[in-house]
Amino acid sequence: MIRIVIAEDMHMVRGALVALLEMEPDLKVVAQFDSGDRLVPTALELLPDVAIVDIDLPGLDGLSAADQLRTAVPTCRVLILTSLGRPGTFRRAMAAKVSGFLLKDAPPDQLADAVRRVAAGGRVIDPQLALAAWEVEENPLTRREVEVMKLAADGAEAMEIATRLFLSIGTVRNYLTSAVTKLNARNRVDAIRIAEDNGWLT
Repeated sequence: MIRIVIAEDMHMVRGALVALLEMEPDLKVVAQFDSGDRLVPTALELLPDVAIVDIDLPGLDGLSAADQLRTAVPTCRVLILTSLGRPGTFRRAMAAKVSGFLLKDAPPDQLADAVRRVAAGGRVIDPQLALAAWEVEENPLTRREVEVMKLAADGAEAMEIATRLFLSIGTVRNYLTSAVTKLNARNRVDAIRIAEDNGWLT
């Protein structure tokens, strides 16, 4: 019997996952919860074989929780199930050494198969996402441009960014302009979208 815990904050999705997995005779959901903070404590208590984890969780995000789980309970394999099918997100998941990465719109029969393969020590990766991550370019932004863009993405204006990073307003504007140019963006908002979609602001 493969024992599973599920970390998913959308109640309807979590309920559907539990129902789907419980239909399989060799799979058992031993715990389900809605925040990343509960993953490691629950896994330490129950010692599951597989953790199905959403990336966008309240509290501790799914990838950070998965990274902590790898150290705390190395026998528990992590299968990321997410709607965030961006190359940058996928690369972060691979850096966290998760065992699988599936999109939520994958056919339902793939989920049980993915759990079995991950539990057996294999890896399961959405092929289209892997191809997109392979083809995406390296981050063209400098470390300082990333810092400025991250603050801008959070809604900070040039004056606030300058104060927080101990820079002049002119220097902040230069970094923002440089980022827009490097990303071939229409404006700052478009540059932030491009950078976030590619995982360059993580």
